[in-house]
Amino acid sequence: MKVAFTFLFLLVNIFTAKAEIDTLTVKSKVMNKEISNLIILPKGYQKQNAKLPVLYMLHGAGGYFSIWVKRFPNLQKYANEHHMIIVCPDAITSWYFDSPIDKNVQYETYVTKELVNYIDANYNTIKDRKGRAVLGLSMGGHGAFYLSFRNQDVFGAAGSMSGGLDIRPFPKNWDLSKRLGDYATNKEVWENNTVINMIHLLKGSHLKLIFDCGTSDFFYDANKRMHKKLLERNIPHDYIERPGGHSPNYWRNSLKYQILFMSDFFKG
Repeated sequence: MKVAFTFLFLLVNIFTAKAEIDTLTVKSKVMNKEISNLIILPKGYQKQNAKLPVLYMLHGAGGYFSIWVKRFPNLQKYANEHHMIIVCPDAITSWYFDSPIDKNVQYETYVTKELVNYIDANYNTIKDRKGRAVLGLSMGGHGAFYLSFRNQDVFGAAGSMSGGLDIRPFPKNWDLSKRLGDYATNKEVWENNTVINMIHLLKGSHLKLIFDCGTSDFFYDANKRMHKKLLERNIPHDYIERPGGHSPNYWRNSLKYQILFMSDFFKG
């Protein structure tokens, strides 16, 4: 994995020369392990004195921190054009929970506290929710909403692409039972940790939201229901549905709009 990523790192810098890409290893005290993270700095970062916003990007189930560069080669371009730092943590198939049954899966604490604090301490960032946003795809779309809903003092905006916004229909999938316990015997835990049941945490337009999903996606129904519930509660948000399934081609198109939304939020 390390050799492959090093080769990828060289290719990106030789052929694009548009941003600085590196791997950060951050020690998680809560999980007592080191975690790899991808960081993309905009071109000229070392020469700039201005504080920059940070966009945290969360991978899906089965993904890993550096998969963003493989699937989305325009990330370097986006970092440059929008003058932002992009950080992509590795999070196994954690669903970005602090698992109540596995002390080695505490990724809410890791992302919202340990990683954010590390980035703010070591890079020239806007150390405020107005300068932080989080987005993700699939499991990471759930994670972006989950973390931002529960930590609105940390993030000011959140985006979900094809997000698993209601985990309850999938009790046997993607290691969810390893994180929350068996659904049949831990129903309350599941109900309390699915994003579609967390809208009560939102306060008007305090958190800027965007989410989208393909009409052929197995998460499409959950996204439609999420949109309806937000409308019923008068929570401002951007919602998009377009043809497509749960695929990299769909996400590459989606990411363009998500990044623009985040850039507009940072400028605001």
